[in-house]
Formats: sequence, C-alpha cells, structure tokens
Amino acid sequence: MFESLFQSFQDLADPSQSASRVAALRAELARLRLDGFLVPRADQYQNEYVAPSEERLAWLSGFTGSAGLAIVLKTRAAIFVDGRYSLAVKDQVDLAIFKPEALTETGPANWLEKNLNSGARLGYDPWLHTPRQVERLGKAMQAARVELVSVEPNPIDTIWKDRPPPPLGKVSLHTRKFAGEDTTKKLARVLAALPPRDALLVSDPHAVAWLFNIRGHDVAHTPLPLAYALISKDTKPRLYIHPDKVDKAVHDKLAALVRVRNPEHLVEDLAALGKEHKKVLFDSATAPAKLTQVFAEASGVCEMASDPIALMKARKNAAELAGARMAQLRDGAAMANFLHWFATHAPNGKLTEIEAAQALESFRRDTKKLKDVSFPSIAAAGANAAIPHYHVTVKSNATIRKGIFLIDSGGQYEDGTTDITRTLAAGKPTAEMRDRFTRVLKGHIAIARAVFPKGTSGSQLDTLARVPLWNVGLDFDHGTGHGVGSYLSVHEGPQRISKLGTAALEPGMILSNEPGFYHAGHWGIRIENLVVVEEREFAGVEREMLGFETITLAPIDLALVEPKLLDREEIAWLNAYHARVRKEISPLVEPGARRWLASATRRIGVR
Repeated sequence: MFESLFQSFQDLADPSQSASRVAALRAELARLRLDGFLVPRADQYQNEYVAPSEERLAWLSGFTGSAGLAIVLKTRAAIFVDGRYSLAVKDQVDLAIFKPEALTETGPANWLEKNLNSGARLGYDPWLHTPRQVERLGKAMQAARVELVSVEPNPIDTIWKDRPPPPLGKVSLHTRKFAGEDTTKKLARVLAALPPRDALLVSDPHAVAWLFNIRGHDVAHTPLPLAYALISKDTKPRLYIHPDKVDKAVHDKLAALVRVRNPEHLVEDLAALGKEHKKVLFDSATAPAKLTQVFAEASGVCEMASDPIALMKARKNAAELAGARMAQLRDGAAMANFLHWFATHAPNGKLTEIEAAQALESFRRDTKKLKDVSFPSIAAAGANAAIPHYHVTVKSNATIRKGIFLIDSGGQYEDGTTDITRTLAAGKPTAEMRDRFTRVLKGHIAIARAVFPKGTSGSQLDTLARVPLWNVGLDFDHGTGHGVGSYLSVHEGPQRISKLGTAALEPGMILSNEPGFYHAGHWGIRIENLVVVEEREFAGVEREMLGFETITLAPIDLALVEPKLLDREEIAWLNAYHARVRKEISPLVEPGARRWLASATRRIGVR
C-alpha cells in the first residue's frame, strides 16, 4: 500500500469563513481609519512556498494558489490571479464577497483607481511588498489622489486569533561534498562584486542558504532557512536568524565566519548604516519595502538591483553538477519503477490520480535518499491534464481511464533537485493525441539539440520549442523552461527559457525543457527533462558556443509518438536518448522493471 508523507491531497480551500473574516478585517480597517487594504500571497522574503503563518490570503479568502492579491475595500473586494488560477479561483472563493480579476488584464492599480474615491487611505504591510511594487502602486494612487499608508502590525494578524507560530525549523550544514565551495571563497566573490556599494542586504533565503552552505526546514518542499544576511566590506558578515533554529554545533561552525544575530536586530543595524550615509545594495526581487524605508529614513543610499548571488548560485560548480547527475540517476530509477507499475495497473481502469502520486512518491522514498518532494505532484487524468498547474485533491481526484495521464513531479535529494514530466497513454491514444504529442516532442528535441553563441538568452531559444505547434496554428501559454537549484528551489532564476527570459545562459546553469500542449476540457501534454548548459567545441567555430546536456533519464512514451512526423535527426536523438536511459537505469531496477524498460526504450524506425 502506497502512501504520501511529503504532500497532502486535502482541499485546504475554505471560503465558508470568508464572510466573518472579511467583516472582522473591515472593522479593524475602520478602527485604523483605512478605506482599504492589500492582502498579497507573500511572506517577507517573496518565497514561492510560504509557512502556514504567512498564508494570510488563503485564511481570508480560501484561495490557495501560489500567487495572488486580494484588495478589501469598505463595500467591495476583489482577488487578482494570473492565468494559471483563473478557473481554480472561482471554485475556491466566495463569489458573493470576492470578485475574481485578471492580474495582467485588469490590474490592481486600474481597479483601485475606479473603486476608490479621492482622499481615500489604502493600507499595505511594508514587509510583504517590494520597494518597486510600492513605488509603482504609489504613483498610480498619487495620480488618483489616494494615500498609500504603511501599516504595522498587519491587520490580518490582529484578527487571526489562531494564527500558527512562525516556523523554527532546524538548520543543517550543507557539506562541501555537495556544495563544492566553502563559505570563505563564496564571501570573497560576493565582496569582490560589492564596489562601489558599501554593503549588500541578502533578503532571498535561497541566497542565504547558498552563501553560508546551510539548509533549513522552514517551508515545504524547499530546504530553506528563513533568514537575512548583511555583507559589508568593513565588518564581519552578519546572519540574522532566530537562535532556536541553530544548535550549538552549527552555531559554532557559522560563528567562525559570521556574526549570528537575532532577526530583531536587522532594522537597527540597517538604520546605523544609514546614519553613516553608506550605500547598500538591496535585491529588487525580494527585499521588503520596510527595510529600504528604514535605511533611507536614516540617510542611507539605497541601490535597487539584482543580488549578485543569484547569478553565482545559478552557475553550478563541478561538485553540484556531479550531484545533480547522481540525483537524476537515482530519480530516474524511481521513475522507471513507477512507470512499470503504472503500465501494469493502469489498464484495469481503477487507478486514481492520488494513488498514482502516492505510488511515485513511495518509489522515490524507496531510494532512502529522498528529503522531500520538490513540489506537490501534478497527477492529472483526462481533462485535468489540460490544466497546466492542476493540483489533485480528495475532491477533484479522478479515475485514470482511457486517454492521457500527465504526471509532473520531482524530488529533493541532498545532492540535487529533480523535476520531470511524463505524459502517458492509458489505452490506445487517438491520432490527434499522437500528432500533438509528437509536435511537443519535436519542440523538446529542438531545445535539447540547440547549439547557440555565448550570450544567448532564453527568450532567443523559446521559439524553437513552439515552431512545430505554430506550424499547425497551436501553442502553449507557459514558458518552455525554468531554472533549477542545487538542493534548493525547483524554480530558480535568473535563467529561464521563455519569452521573458532575458538573462544570458551560462555554463553550469540547470534548466527545465518542458514544452506542452493543452486541449482545454479534454487532455494535456507536457514532456519535461532537465538540461545543463555546457560549452561546445567543434571545428571551424568563430565564436564561443554553448549547448545542453540532458540529465533527466526516463522513457518517453512511444505509444504517443507518430514516427512519420519526425525527421531522421529527431528519430536518431530519441533512439540515442532511450539507449542511454536503458544503459544507465537498467542496472538500478528490479528484473520485471528491467524487462519493461527494454521494451519502453526500444528503437523506432527511420521513415
């Protein structure tokens, strides 16, 4: 019997309490003489996954998506979501209280201008918004003659009587065996990138974890220690972390390199730097407005830019890449065992989405190396597969019947983070399914085989994955690939393959390669492997060239492939990939799975 230890399938959306909670919030706003309040789905670090104590938007509205913003006024309220959640939000919130709005089409600023009167006072929590977010909204509100008011404490926290306590997950050391570089050398690189700034405020916990070679247990699915750091050219680096998270052994190790401080001292330390008129770099993507406000008010000079650690972290070193390959090999064996199990049991027509997700997690746990899943598995049958970010719950759990089943999942291992999607045929697929799948596969192969000059960005490659679909008037609405961390976030920047991917791809970066197609209301397709950017050398080149090494190892379902749509080079790539999967994974699985794998990775003929 399979089970899940790292993910829940309970439907956490509960709009039944929204009426009383919104009424309580409005009463608190009236006491504060506010006409409205912003409730983002965010913590003070702008994390993708947040602690239960930070789920203010879910508590107030019932909406459990990973991105969203509610605006509560005296007599009306709206909730803004992107295209991923346009359907889910209508099922999760009380539509008599919250009106769903499109984040990119309507926009919070436009909505506020239409719904707030001149002279109104709009509140926000300065810990939950970045300076740029506050600046943009502030300009719009100024034009509408609305006052934007910083509010502490957060009014939600005042009325949330049973709010969970902040997390105090224990911090562990990430050894050099996995990190590949000690903290002393990392600090030297960061300090070299500082001038002409005097200091760097590290507000992204992923960057803190990478810099000090530590990992934590403060949020689900990503081994983060929620913490800040202050790196200065004049003083010993400071790590701001709750003392209960750090035991004596870890503290002693860290204290040799940094000054470990309670987070409550961060504001006063920044103010002290400000009084000395220091210039400090704040990360534009993650720094809370509160910290830049404190620093500026103390006469400090703020520079808003990208944290240089983000790019350093994205370029994996040799040890991190070796770990990633080992994690992918281990994960590939778990996937092969799962796919063999699925092929054996799916034909009976009784399997459910939850059972499939539980089985895959169990096969990963059988490796004895799994620390967590890297995100809740997307196990989607039939029409659910047409929802790119579908999350199965007990309420939505579907039986896997004839058609398509999509499974997007990943694992967190100490040596690496994995993310893989496979689309599987349950029964005999239709000609249309095979056509669409093969076009997605052609786009996937185009990315995998791409060779490009140094300095090329992800936006320049994104088209390659779409051309086979474009040729017949089709497309997909998500990016082709995102960055992946090293035993950190499964979604890492700045690298990405998408229309918005402006960062140059550099050797050592790990990205996903995941084109798709979604037949709304019927089925969906996605094929995802992870790739590493690597240098390419061949005769006659005039420029430095790069390409991708595919590191994910699992069969691609040949039942969904239409060979007539593939050219000779695409067939050669698929056969070579499957030969590699068979060679490297076969020794790691049981005889039954090995026999199945031999068939699943068989050669297909050239047309």
